[in-house]
Amino acid sequence: MITQFILLAAGAGTRMRSNMPKVLQPLAGKPLLGHLLHTINNLPFEKSCHLITGHQSERVEAYANDQALSFSVNPIYQAEQLGTGHAVQQALPSLPDEGVSVILYADVPLVSAKTLSRLIEDAKDSLCLLTQVIENPTGYGRIIREKGHAVGIIEEKDATDDQRMIREVNTGMMAVNNAVLKSLLPKLQNNNQQQEYYLTDLIALAHREALPVYTLDVDNPMEAQGVNDKRQLASLERAYQLNFANQLLMQGVTVIDPERFDCRGTMTVGRDVSIDVNCIFEGEVAIGEGVSIASHCVIGSSNHKTVIGDGVEIKPYSIIESGVIEANCVIGPFARIRPNTHLHEKVKVGNFVEVKKSEIHAGAKVNHLTYIGDATIGSNANIGAGTITCNYDGVNKSKTVIGDNAFIGSNSSLVAPVEVKSGAVVGAGSTITRNVEDDQLAIARGKQRNIDNWPKPSKKS
Repeated sequence: MITQFILLAAGAGTRMRSNMPKVLQPLAGKPLLGHLLHTINNLPFEKSCHLITGHQSERVEAYANDQALSFSVNPIYQAEQLGTGHAVQQALPSLPDEGVSVILYADVPLVSAKTLSRLIEDAKDSLCLLTQVIENPTGYGRIIREKGHAVGIIEEKDATDDQRMIREVNTGMMAVNNAVLKSLLPKLQNNNQQQEYYLTDLIALAHREALPVYTLDVDNPMEAQGVNDKRQLASLERAYQLNFANQLLMQGVTVIDPERFDCRGTMTVGRDVSIDVNCIFEGEVAIGEGVSIASHCVIGSSNHKTVIGDGVEIKPYSIIESGVIEANCVIGPFARIRPNTHLHEKVKVGNFVEVKKSEIHAGAKVNHLTYIGDATIGSNANIGAGTITCNYDGVNKSKTVIGDNAFIGSNSSLVAPVEVKSGAVVGAGSTITRNVEDDQLAIARGKQRNIDNWPKPSKKS
């Protein structure tokens, strides 16, 4: 049996004050809608999704279609937005007569796969509503119970003073047997202050028809937190990041200050790893054992994979956009590792060094104020301060090859394509345009002249 998911994503989100649709606003590096789609994708059973769109539907549909998902996404345009019940009605013709449909909101992005599985299980013969008990229920629909059973939901604006005292509230999420949904949904009325068709009225309808209404209390309040404006988005971001940091702490990772930690992707982390304050992790990041990451570092980038090997030390203010950093490398401070870079074991990349699309072999050192681009550097080579691989002629990128144990003196320019072979030495201040053979010394600079009695400039009156 294919489980159906109905995602409500039609709202304009005017309180966001943004040209971007609300459901595409980023949370932890991923659009709100993306969190839901990927949670559904990870559920271990067959499913289908119906995406109810409205405001900027083309952008929302394009994002959903661009995701690598194991299930189909059926976009349904809601021309008139007459309430949540009306939105779900748009999906009715696409639903099978059997099975269960799960109704979710694209601006409530962090409901867990575990909660969804429990919700589906409890709704097989009727419906199950996800609820939450909160200290301040202002603005939420209250759960009305009789003899312990849920019999209805009353919205804040329609509630009496006594009903507003109820602390058990509706999260909006529910799972409904398809036969029940098809029977009850057409019976919704819009006799309320907003003249909208409330999905929440399904509860009272089910009670009147003697259908059981089950409730499930959400485990983590973060799972039910919705987003309507940038303040709420920031609040959910911090809750997400704190939760992620706490998970790392439970795995034995040292996170110096969990409130100053951000992951905008995925992380796998080995033993005895230390992460200092204000570090950001993006994309797919794999960190080995015994790694030390100092403060204010950015590791990874979206849609890329970054691998940090055992024993690596990353000093403050370093940026590693992607690539492979093998064991016991030392990077930074203020270093930048750009995509398609591979550092082998015990490489040192120091302060104000940029490396792009290059491979640096074991034990090599690039310690100061240097640009290495489109290059291969051999084992135990030493690259002096101020060295530049001149890889771009304005049209094409060319490659620089530096051999094992080569020594490049400070302030040298290596004009690619060029090769400095094993054991060769380049004198400081040289501009190298031709290959340097094994063990040769290359010096390419103007001859120094020292002039006596030269006419010093005088100050003009």
